[in-house]
Amino acid sequence: MIDVIASEWYKLRSLRSNIALLAASVAAVFACGLVAYLMGAGFDRQSADERLAFAGNGNGLATGLPIAYLVMAALGALAITSEYSTGMIRTSLAAVPRRQVFLLAKIPGLATVSLVAGQVLAFAMHLVSQLVLGERADQVLMSGQTLGTPLSEPGVLAATVVAGLSMVAVALIGLGLGAAIRSTPGTLLALVLLLFVLPVGTRVLPSPLRDQAGSIMIENLPSQIAGVGGGLLTPLAAGALLVAYVVAALSAGAVVTALRSGRRRVLAVGTAVTLVSGAVVAAAAPGTAGSSLSWGACTLKPAPQDLRCSSVEVPLDWRNPGGRKITLKLAKLAATGAERRMGTVFLLPGGPGGSGVDDLAHKAGSFAQLRHRFDVVSLAPRNVVEPGGVLPHDCLGSGPWLTLPGTRAEFAALAEANRAHAQRCRDADPAFFDTMDSASVAKDVEAVRVALGEDRMNLLGNSYGGVAAVGYARQFPGRVRTIVLDGSVNHVDADSVTDAEHFRVKEQSMRRFAAWCEGATACALRGQDVPALWRRLLREADRSPVPVKGAAPSLSYSGFDLLVAALPSFGQPGDAPERPRWVQLADAIKRAAEGDARGFADYVYQATKSMKVPSWVGVNMTHCLDGLGYATYEDYREGLRRGRKLSPHFGAMRAWHDLACPGWPVPVANPRAPLPADRLPPLMAVGSWTDYEATAAITRKVPGSGGVAYDGHGHGLYLAGKMCPIAHVNRYFLTGEPPPPGTVCKPSS
Repeated sequence: MIDVIASEWYKLRSLRSNIALLAASVAAVFACGLVAYLMGAGFDRQSADERLAFAGNGNGLATGLPIAYLVMAALGALAITSEYSTGMIRTSLAAVPRRQVFLLAKIPGLATVSLVAGQVLAFAMHLVSQLVLGERADQVLMSGQTLGTPLSEPGVLAATVVAGLSMVAVALIGLGLGAAIRSTPGTLLALVLLLFVLPVGTRVLPSPLRDQAGSIMIENLPSQIAGVGGGLLTPLAAGALLVAYVVAALSAGAVVTALRSGRRRVLAVGTAVTLVSGAVVAAAAPGTAGSSLSWGACTLKPAPQDLRCSSVEVPLDWRNPGGRKITLKLAKLAATGAERRMGTVFLLPGGPGGSGVDDLAHKAGSFAQLRHRFDVVSLAPRNVVEPGGVLPHDCLGSGPWLTLPGTRAEFAALAEANRAHAQRCRDADPAFFDTMDSASVAKDVEAVRVALGEDRMNLLGNSYGGVAAVGYARQFPGRVRTIVLDGSVNHVDADSVTDAEHFRVKEQSMRRFAAWCEGATACALRGQDVPALWRRLLREADRSPVPVKGAAPSLSYSGFDLLVAALPSFGQPGDAPERPRWVQLADAIKRAAEGDARGFADYVYQATKSMKVPSWVGVNMTHCLDGLGYATYEDYREGLRRGRKLSPHFGAMRAWHDLACPGWPVPVANPRAPLPADRLPPLMAVGSWTDYEATAAITRKVPGSGGVAYDGHGHGLYLAGKMCPIAHVNRYFLTGEPPPPGTVCKPSS
């Protein structure tokens, strides 16, 4: 046998056409470089947002791989068909009467040449593509990938190596087909059909058949074997399918080589096709879903047609799991991509009181790229505030107008008012009202994970939903794959720790507003010292509240009322260059300084249907159980003192949320606590001018964490459709690796 192998090796290296073929394989490298050049040229002509929507070049092999495959397959085919075309086959079979031995002896030499050439080609195609793209290759795209993926990217090195190895498989397929067909033109035609025509044909099929058929094309198998996409198959199934292609082709060649009857030859080829078809069906069959949920059409309108709804039953009180149950509504946007699904991203809605079901219905576009690899699921949490709930909606949507207590007696009176408003809502169902904490929401999420059949969770905590995400990380660290906190509340550190950063951000918003006023003709305060005017207005209004002209005689705004009404507009000015909320704010400040708080009252009423900002019970029923309030009068006085020291323009603002909780009829159930940092994977922070640092303060406690700071205003950036933050978040969900600290997204021009 060794002599036969040596003889076949001599034939292979002495055949001149083989040298020409290997030289021609450089065309694959050239094709990859050309596509990368054209892609880079097109990329350079795009706007920032258009670049984010660009299709990536992956590892750079896609264009050249079919060309390289054809060269290697032709190399394999010519190893046998050249003997038939020259008549040398008779001499060879006379020397080696056992025909299967004759065919199999060609494999070692062919495999060696194609292995070396395949690896050289694969790495050359990748490196040329990356070099041509240059620095552009690092651009993060909405798909979560980069324009070009370096070998350091998880799975890229493996995919490149597997691509090189797959050329051995293709060469052996060429050998098998050549032995079966016995004609160089006929074999080359069959290879062109297999490697070019069929893959192109699958791309015009309707979905999902297009994705299923594309997954079994040879050119898409290496990436699937490496586990980095390319199709719907698992790595094991893709590897088995590639082996099946080789075995089927060589089996057909071996059978035909051993037969003399043409009729039997046809039978053998048919058997080979059957083998391939069977392998394809087995490899491409979808796995059994582990979910126990039944998904159906959603009743809410408007909603995307592909939004599906379900429900899950959970204990009302997780301390008594066998007791009363409640039903939570769920919604799902299923994975739509042509690649294997990676899992589920679970959206935790903000508020508190928001509905993730509504978020998926109204913000589905934000998840379009993420759905190429993930299902997106959310819920209407137990603390959702919506009509038809267990607790009366009109009660949850109301609350007192908070004042700034000046004495212990006034603090006690405020506590009594808080208790009365809360108790009015609690009376409808005390047991339900008492379980609105975010730790219970986190336990509900774990119940959903079990029902979905997922091993680990990918969480997207939007705004206050980050508190539930942090609660999940505390209670179930082993079930966390990734967590994104998008503009989240810090439920880890005490106010005494976070106040310095909190008020630094607030003071920064004043500086931005004042700088805008200096140059904006639309600013009613242009030419004035805006910070000084604001400080003076707050002091004078606290001494003598500013009346709201045209309203009830008793309605007036204290300095604290003005601060509460104005703060959202300081931080969220509206889109440039108009800055509509800053225009409105400047006008309201000017009118208040002239003795009329109507400007503030009007835009507060537009947003809340109340002449002052109410402290909603539906928000406080979670805030207070989560420990985000003053426990005592001494806590309040110390917090107020600290705020006024840190922030001359917004010092009392922190007190507004915390003053809602004194007198609350239910004790704290979910106090702030550390994260189990040593048991968590790296986390990711997302935020704007107003909330990035507060969010990053949470994630920095976990080693390896990172984030992206949006250099502009906004809140809940993923659902707001901000493309650059979405791109970085999608990439984190794909790879599990957050952006490095210092990553910044610029607003679209």
